[in-house]
Amino acid sequence: MSARLCSAASVLALLASPALADSFNRIASFPVIANMAEGEDTARESSAEIISVSEDGMTLIYTDSPLGVVGLIDITDPAAPKPLGNVSLNGEPTTAHIIGGRAFVGVNTSESHTDPSGRLAVVDLESRSEIASCDLGGQPDSVAVAPDGSFLAVAIENERDEELGDGGLPQMPAGFVVRLPIADGNVDCDALERIDVTGLAAVGTDDPEPEFVDINEAGEIVVTLQENNHIVVIGPDGVISHFEAGSVTLEGVDTKSDGRLSFTDTTGPIPREPDGVKWIDADHFATANEGDWKGGSRGFTIFRKDGTVIYESGASLERAIAEIGHYPEKRSRSKGVEIESVEFARYGEVPYLFVVSERASVVAVYDVSDLAAPELRQILPSGISPEGAVAIPSRNLLVTANEADLGQDGAARAHVMIYELQDAEPTYPMLTSAGSDPLIGWGALGALTFADGRIHAASDSVYSAMPSIYEIDASETPARIVAQVVVTRGGQPAQKLDIEGIAADGEGGFWLANEGDAAKLVPHAIIRVNAKGEITQEIPLPPGLLAHQARFGAEGIAQVGDTLWIAMQREWADDPEGQVKLLAYDLNAKEWGAVRYPLEPKGEGWMGLSEIAINGDHAYLIERDNLIGDKARVKKIFRVALSELTPAALDGELPLVAKEEVRDLIPELRGLTNGYVVDKVEGLTFDAEGNAWVVTDNDGVDDSSGETLFWNLGKL
Repeated sequence: MSARLCSAASVLALLASPALADSFNRIASFPVIANMAEGEDTARESSAEIISVSEDGMTLIYTDSPLGVVGLIDITDPAAPKPLGNVSLNGEPTTAHIIGGRAFVGVNTSESHTDPSGRLAVVDLESRSEIASCDLGGQPDSVAVAPDGSFLAVAIENERDEELGDGGLPQMPAGFVVRLPIADGNVDCDALERIDVTGLAAVGTDDPEPEFVDINEAGEIVVTLQENNHIVVIGPDGVISHFEAGSVTLEGVDTKSDGRLSFTDTTGPIPREPDGVKWIDADHFATANEGDWKGGSRGFTIFRKDGTVIYESGASLERAIAEIGHYPEKRSRSKGVEIESVEFARYGEVPYLFVVSERASVVAVYDVSDLAAPELRQILPSGISPEGAVAIPSRNLLVTANEADLGQDGAARAHVMIYELQDAEPTYPMLTSAGSDPLIGWGALGALTFADGRIHAASDSVYSAMPSIYEIDASETPARIVAQVVVTRGGQPAQKLDIEGIAADGEGGFWLANEGDAAKLVPHAIIRVNAKGEITQEIPLPPGLLAHQARFGAEGIAQVGDTLWIAMQREWADDPEGQVKLLAYDLNAKEWGAVRYPLEPKGEGWMGLSEIAINGDHAYLIERDNLIGDKARVKKIFRVALSELTPAALDGELPLVAKEEVRDLIPELRGLTNGYVVDKVEGLTFDAEGNAWVVTDNDGVDDSSGETLFWNLGKL
C-alpha cells in the first residue's frame, strides 16, 4: 500500500494564514434536555449520539440511549432550532434515519453480551408511535440508508464484554451485517438478508464485530470491523473485497499522560481499528481510526475500496488540534484525540470531509478535491464529546451531536450544534500557536497581563509538570502564541504550582498568584519569576491568614506602585458570607493588609472572583458564578476606584469597598461563537491603548468543550 502524509508544514501554513472566506461557523447550540416534556425530570442523564436529517433538511433526529428515546428538532430556522420532543422506544436506540414521514431506528434490546438481541423499529412521526418492527437477530449498532432509499444496512455488532478476561476476541456470538429492503416507506422483514462476515479478518476471525456501515450510489456496503481491524465491502451479491485496516507509526505525538504537553514521541505501529466510515465516491471511502482494545491511530485514512491507502493523516490532525488548545493531555497515554466518525458531502463544487474528534471536542473540515492531499480548511468547536455529524449541503448546513452530559449541578449538558457555510471569516479559533517550531501545546489559560507590547498568559495546574507563561501576538487574527517560557525552580520545571494570576513586574519578569491546595501540598503564595521563568522569590501568605484557608484562594494579581493586590476567589473561614478579600502586600515594608469586596448574591452555584487588572484610576475585577449554559447568571466585570484600595491590617476590621458594574460578558460568551455560555472567564488585562482583553479557561479539555475564547472588549 502507498500513502501520502499531510505535512505538518501545510497545516501550520493553513492556520497561520489570513482568514478564509467560505467558512463554516456555528450558528446555534441546542441542549437536548429541551426535548423533555414539561414536568419531566431534567436532571436525568440524556445524550445526543448519532444524528441524521429528514429528506427536506428541516428536521433532525438523534439517538439518546440513556433516555431510551429518539429526539427530534425543527431546524426550519437553523439559527433558532425548536424542540419537537422525544419518542420513547422499548430499548436502547443506536441509529435513526427519516424516510418520508417515518423514522427507521436500530434498537438494542440485549439482556447480556452472551444473549444479544435487537430490532429495527419503524416510527410514524405524525403519531409518534411505533408502527412496525423487525427482529434483527442480534445487537444493532450502525444503520445506513441506500442513497436511492431502496434498502437499509445494519451492523449487528454483538459487542464483547470489555470486562471479561483481557477484553479481547473471540467472545461469541459473532456479529454480522443485515440488509433490509424498503418499498413505499415499508420495511420488508420477511426479506431480511443476513450477510456472514466471519472467516475474513486475521484478528478474531470467528468473531467479527461490525461497527459502522455506509452505502454508496452503487448499493455497495462498506463495513468496519473495529475490534478485528478489518474492513469489508459488500455488493448486491455478497462480499466483493475485504482487507486488514493496517497500522500507522506516528511521529511528533505525546504518549505520556504526565501533566505536560510534549509532542516529541514516536510510536510503534498502531492498528487503526476504524470506527466510523463514509463513502466519498463510488470507489473511495474515509475511516475514523478511533481504536478499541489494541489500537487507535489518532487520525483518519482514505482508502480505495480494494484496500489501497490513498491518504493517511498520521499525526498531522492531532498536532493541528494541539495548536488551537484542544489537545486532551490526559488521553496521551491512550488514544489521544480519538477520531470517532467522519461525514462527507459536496457543497457546490467543493467536496468536504468532516472528521470528528471525540476527546478534543472538535470537527476538522477538509477539502478533498485531491483525495491524495486533503486540505485542512478549519477546525470547528463542538460541545463535549461529539459522536456523530450530518451534512445538509442543500441548506449549507452541518450538524453535530455531542453525547457528554455532565449533570445537573451547573455543568454542561449534551448538545446538538448547528453550523452554516458562510461567505465570512471563521469565528474560531480565537487563539492558535500555528507556526511555532517546535509545536507549542497550550490550554487552561487562567491569567493575563500585558508587558513589552505583548499579552502574556499563564496555564494553571492542569499542566502541573510544565507550568508555563505564553507570549501572545494579539495583532493577528486569530491571535497567535509566539513563545513559551516554562516556570522553573533549580533548573527544573517547578512543581506544586497552580498559577491563577500573573502581573508584569516592570523588570522583564512576572509576579504569579499561586492558588494553594493543602490536600495536595500546594502553597498559597506569591511567586516572582525572571524573564527566563526562573523563580527568584516566593512569598507565602501569612500564617494568621492561612489558619482560615480554603481550597479556593488567589485568582488574580496586579501591581499598584509598590503594592501587590491579590484577588481571593471565594470566602475563607474568617470572611463574612458574600465577601472576599483583596489582599495587599507592601513590597517595601513586607507587610500584609486587605480590604473586603462584596460579591453578587449567590444563585444556584457559587460566586467568586477570577481576576484583577489595573487600568487608569481603577482596579477591574472579573466576578462569576460556576454555572454553564442557560443556568449562567453572573460573568461580569466590575471596577473599584484605586482610592478605595486602602488596606487595613489583617488582624483588624477590614474596610468594605464599593464596586461598579462595567460589563456583562454573558451576551459575548454566548454570541461570539454561538456556543453555550462557558463558566470559567478567568483572565483580564489591558493593552497599551487601554483596550481590555479577556480569556476563558478550557480546563485542559477535561470534562470541557475545550473552547478558549480570547477577545478584545475595547475600552471599558
